[in-house]
Amino acid sequence: MPDHAPAADHAPAPAALRRLTGRIVRAGLPRRTVRLRLTALYGGLFLVSGAALLAVTYGLVAGAVDRPPTVLKREVTVAAPSPGAPAGRAPGNDRASGNEGTRPAEAGDRAAMDTAMAALQKDVQRTVDHQKSAMLHTLLVQSGIALGLMSLTSVLLGWVVAGRVLRPLRTITSTAQDISATSLHRRLALAGPRDELRELGDTFDALLARLDGSFQAQRQFVANASHELRTPLARQRVLGQVALADPEPTVESLRTAHERILAAGQQQERLIEALLTLARGHAGLDERHPFDLARLAREAVAARATAADERQVTLNPSTGAAVSSGHRALAERLVANLLDNAIRYNMPGGQVDVTTGTQAGRAVLTVANTGPDVPADAVERILLPFQRLGPARTGSGARGASSQGFGLGLSIVSAIASAHDATLTAAPRPGGGLVVTVGFPTAATQPP
Repeated sequence: MPDHAPAADHAPAPAALRRLTGRIVRAGLPRRTVRLRLTALYGGLFLVSGAALLAVTYGLVAGAVDRPPTVLKREVTVAAPSPGAPAGRAPGNDRASGNEGTRPAEAGDRAAMDTAMAALQKDVQRTVDHQKSAMLHTLLVQSGIALGLMSLTSVLLGWVVAGRVLRPLRTITSTAQDISATSLHRRLALAGPRDELRELGDTFDALLARLDGSFQAQRQFVANASHELRTPLARQRVLGQVALADPEPTVESLRTAHERILAAGQQQERLIEALLTLARGHAGLDERHPFDLARLAREAVAARATAADERQVTLNPSTGAAVSSGHRALAERLVANLLDNAIRYNMPGGQVDVTTGTQAGRAVLTVANTGPDVPADAVERILLPFQRLGPARTGSGARGASSQGFGLGLSIVSAIASAHDATLTAAPRPGGGLVVTVGFPTAATQPP
């Protein structure tokens, strides 16, 4: 038992060593960035193409070496002169002279010569094979070394080239990390050729411009909403303070003060309701149900006949079939706001033309009214929240009885139209007034 104690003490060592080695290996692995992947791709492609080129070159050289050389062969018969032959006599005359005793000697000499030639050819062939093998080995080794060096060079060059190509992307990333809600005015403004990265930078700049505009509009909206809500609150506070400061209040004075306070509270409720409707319009629609736009227009005209008579405005409805789908309550608010706006910003003896129908596959509502001149460059501005053209189009008193008195009427129309995927166009009417056209997508089914 005591002999095994040291082994037990050292048992956890390999596990600890493995954990330490694993941590070192994990810490040493580079992060898999796009630059690293591009470098690996460049290096891998060069290595594969270089290996293929090396294999083709090696095969061509090996084939050329194995091909036997072209040699012109000529047979030459050489005979040794016989001892008894006269000097200067041609060997070919031995047969004619009948000297046939030399034939066995000549045959022996030729056999020895053939044997020597065969041995020489074998030695030459071995030498040639050895040289060929050495040459191919040298070619393979040197080509492999060259391929390794060029692969390493290609990896280094690929790393540099990938970094240079991805430099605009790093600029985009660093700028995007630095930009916050208070610095949306910053832009990338990438220079260089108009390639994919330049298009990405321009797209990002356009996105920043839209976000900057949206944030500015939101801040302006919050400021305007706060101002509009503060006005009735201040009126309520003043009315209450005046009533309390009266040393001898009467029932009539208190009643009047409370009626004014209630009127200010109703103004707050209308403003809050208009803001909620505007927010709901911007949020979009979860469900869509068919509704008849012509029916909504007729109901809105009938509900506002008294208000039109009070302002001496004539309503001219012309409702044709116009079936769409969406949120019926929001569509009713859209039609009501258009009619209220057309009646409110009209003139005595004026008129409002309300037309519905189906055009180019859309349910179209058109509201045209007479009234003061509307500058063409101010049409888009009056579609924004809390935007008014001036005293002629600013509600007060009875004219502030709805959301239009706050400058939210047409902005609510725009938001509801956007939620219904409808087209909205507004243009000045010749002779004064405004023409607003809303085109809703038609519904596949008829409303109940």
